[in-house]
Amino acid sequence: MKKIDNATVQRILDAADIVEVVSDFVSLKRRGANYVGLCPFHNDRSPSFYVSKAKGMCKCFSCGEGGSPVSFIMKLEQLSFTEALRYLAKKYNIEIEEREMTDEERRAESDRENMLALNDFAMRYFEKNIHDTSEGRDIGLSYFRYRGISDAMIERFHLGYALEERDAMFKTATERGYSEQYLVSTGLCTKTDDGRFYDRFRGRVIYPIFTLSGKVVAFGGRTLSKEKKIAKYVNSPESDLYQKRRELYGLFQAKQSIAKEQKCILVEGYMDVISMHQSGICNVVASSGTALTIEQVRLINRFTKDVTLIYDSDAAGIKASLRGIELLLQEGMNVKVLLLPEGEDPDSFAQHHSSSEVQDYIKAHETDFITFMAGILMKDAASDPGRRANVITRLVKTIALIPDEITRSVYVQDCSRILFMDEDVLRREVGKYYNEFRLKSREERQRAEAFTAPAEDVQPQGGGGEQSPSAAPQGDAQVADSGHARFLRTYELAIVRLVAKYGNYAFAEGIDDDGNTVPMTVLEYIESDLMADNIHFSNADLAHFFDEALRLSTETWAADLERRRMELEEQRGRSFAEGVEAIREKATDIGSVSAMEQRLRESVDAAYAKGLQDYSVTYLGRLMCSSPDDVVRNLASDLVVECHILSKMHTKYAKVDTEQDLLGELVPRALHELKDAILWTRLLDVRRELAACAGDYEKVLLLMKTMQEIEGARRELARLIGDRVIAPRK
Repeated sequence: MKKIDNATVQRILDAADIVEVVSDFVSLKRRGANYVGLCPFHNDRSPSFYVSKAKGMCKCFSCGEGGSPVSFIMKLEQLSFTEALRYLAKKYNIEIEEREMTDEERRAESDRENMLALNDFAMRYFEKNIHDTSEGRDIGLSYFRYRGISDAMIERFHLGYALEERDAMFKTATERGYSEQYLVSTGLCTKTDDGRFYDRFRGRVIYPIFTLSGKVVAFGGRTLSKEKKIAKYVNSPESDLYQKRRELYGLFQAKQSIAKEQKCILVEGYMDVISMHQSGICNVVASSGTALTIEQVRLINRFTKDVTLIYDSDAAGIKASLRGIELLLQEGMNVKVLLLPEGEDPDSFAQHHSSSEVQDYIKAHETDFITFMAGILMKDAASDPGRRANVITRLVKTIALIPDEITRSVYVQDCSRILFMDEDVLRREVGKYYNEFRLKSREERQRAEAFTAPAEDVQPQGGGGEQSPSAAPQGDAQVADSGHARFLRTYELAIVRLVAKYGNYAFAEGIDDDGNTVPMTVLEYIESDLMADNIHFSNADLAHFFDEALRLSTETWAADLERRRMELEEQRGRSFAEGVEAIREKATDIGSVSAMEQRLRESVDAAYAKGLQDYSVTYLGRLMCSSPDDVVRNLASDLVVECHILSKMHTKYAKVDTEQDLLGELVPRALHELKDAILWTRLLDVRRELAACAGDYEKVLLLMKTMQEIEGARRELARLIGDRVIAPRK
């Protein structure tokens, strides 16, 4: 088995024209140098989706979605990185060349592909049973029709039936050549100690579970037997293919509707989802009877921030699920809750009402989660001061989980009104727990970083009283004290943005080991400057992004640049030959031919030079916006695309210096500002140390000297930030 090789990936990225790719899905109109249209990722009423042909990027300045051709296809079609590459290769008729995988990669890929193929076969086997066998029609199909499920929904969700026979599935699959190993590892069959095989789902109606991209990774089976000893539901066991916490039932069928409606409705079971879809409410998914997990919340968060949870009137069930739902608030989601009438669940309610009636009921009765939670919990505690205090504390802790300060403030006001509590008291308590949660999260993050850090990078804590703290911004100390990471993020982002946009552009000159003057790229300049002062990024995602930029520049840049140079030279020769031929057809004398050929040569040489420059400027951005690494790709998409476009008024009468023209000033300034920010955090740390050691005279003197050194270094940086400009490379 093989993987797409790097050269093919590069050919695909070079061939993919962002305007052509987006135009397959969005009607674009030219606006200056760019194109604009309605965003396909949200309900866009006025065009806010911009496409830059020159940069090879798209961006919605309303919802923020966009990226390179690869990331655009990945997000819109919910494809993996490799699937998106294959989509673009097919569009541009590029033959896929693949490299040999390692033995480990081959085994893992082979196992996954075999399990997926087997699950796909099993789904079609179960579907065939429900339509083509008398047992399937009499039991499985009759059950779904009894529950009011239409043939269209049976087909949409690929519902099926497993025969009652002990090993009917096993025998059919092995006869078709499927391995016993994968029948067991997928959970379709179980093997006893005496070597016999049993079908896991025998005698049950089947609900296939799909990934976002439409791959079948698991099944749920419901028994129709009345025997109490038989479990009502049986699900596929967890495997390399299927982790229950990462999947939501119905998300594959609902994803487009969720993105369009900008709302996700969360219910409990399979039939709730199917009946809601049948009623025309298609933005519905289910946690399949399990507590909501952080992975499931983040799946929803990819499509929308707004979630409505639908419950029946069982208050006990609601209380049991409150903890899981708090994860939604913690992830910054806007959560509403809908309580159905007595005796109804989403399945029955959707079956007994029209689509418009269901939608109207949701709009009229959904309430924000905090208000709903207060009402539910206070019912049992209104007359008991102790229990009432516990409920208030729980509500306060829940509000403290919300990351957005304005949202927290609004909920504090609502709770003050509902609970008849002083708003200032609630606000203080929320603030206290919010700070506790932040501290706890930071400590957990630090423990994780310490656990994963190489032993040689771990610095001893304390015991350094004999040493004078340095005033220079030390990167190792910066990483160790990640409490400053949020403050430093703005300055670190400014640097990685310059790397993403201009990383391989030679904007200055440097000196090599032999004393020769050599071109110096933005990335080389930044890396050299950071290394000179031993500075490392304090934000892990930005450090990873910078390391990936260095890796790409080291491993692929030279070969890709040479390939592009050869292409441009071939294009230059072709353009010159065509131009000469045209000149000689039109020219009337030898003198004019010579002059016109000289102008032509200058023109094609300038086009060649500009082509190389444009390639170097956009190289890192294009690669990182099309990276298979989610962190790198998403960061690059945000950093590379500019959200401001100069109007014609600014450019009509005068030349406006671009950011690229000013890199000689901007790159050093960004580095100096980061160093000044690091010195500021160091100064804060020394001040805290000073406040804690008032009785230790020698240490006080040492720390005061350190503060003076830091202030001196900051004054020098202030001078450099104001004055220092390096000569840009022409």
